[in-house]
Amino acid sequence: MNTVLDQDVRAENVRAIFLTADNLKVAASILYNAYFDDPLFMDIFQAEKEGFEGRLRAAIREELEAFWDAEQPMIGLFDGSRLLAVACLTKPNRDFSSGRFWHWRLKMLLTAGYFSTKAMVEKEEKIRSAMPAQHYHMVSFIAVHPDHQHLGLGHILMSAIDSIVNEDRESEGVGVFVSVPKYLAFFRGGFYQQISTITVSEVTGEILFKPKPLA
Repeated sequence: MNTVLDQDVRAENVRAIFLTADNLKVAASILYNAYFDDPLFMDIFQAEKEGFEGRLRAAIREELEAFWDAEQPMIGLFDGSRLLAVACLTKPNRDFSSGRFWHWRLKMLLTAGYFSTKAMVEKEEKIRSAMPAQHYHMVSFIAVHPDHQHLGLGHILMSAIDSIVNEDRESEGVGVFVSVPKYLAFFRGGFYQQISTITVSEVTGEILFKPKPLA
């Protein structure tokens, strides 16, 4: 799949569909470009040390494989066959967040190292304990291809997330952890409510939550 995209993408031509196994490699590339300068990931995967890019790429790859194996929702925005944007969610009432760790930790230890694996686990545990709901979706990753940012694709992706959450009877809403201040406005504009501030490793970020509308 070609990832060098033209500048003529129109919103009416964009489709939001679930990713397949064939899309994971391109999805990993989009996510890497979005998160390589995220302060949390730079801290967790020790950007100041040699091998940072490899550790981050490996972690993203392991995350996507874990999402795929556990059948968690991974949404892609497509223009034809071209993948433009990605969002990965965890479902409510699943053991994915904690139960996956028995094998995920071992793989992460081998690819990303002890410090990075420990920090990733700490991040998930702190977020889970701060959530104002018991059964909720969580946005783990969200990214738009760098060639197609500022075209409204993020809002299309957010609408697709809302559809998944609203159609799930178990879900009470959707949460997200934001460690880059400029992205707070995007989620606030989508009616996410800021509920808590936490520090993971040495990086402080905000937990936001969007309750599901009452029927």
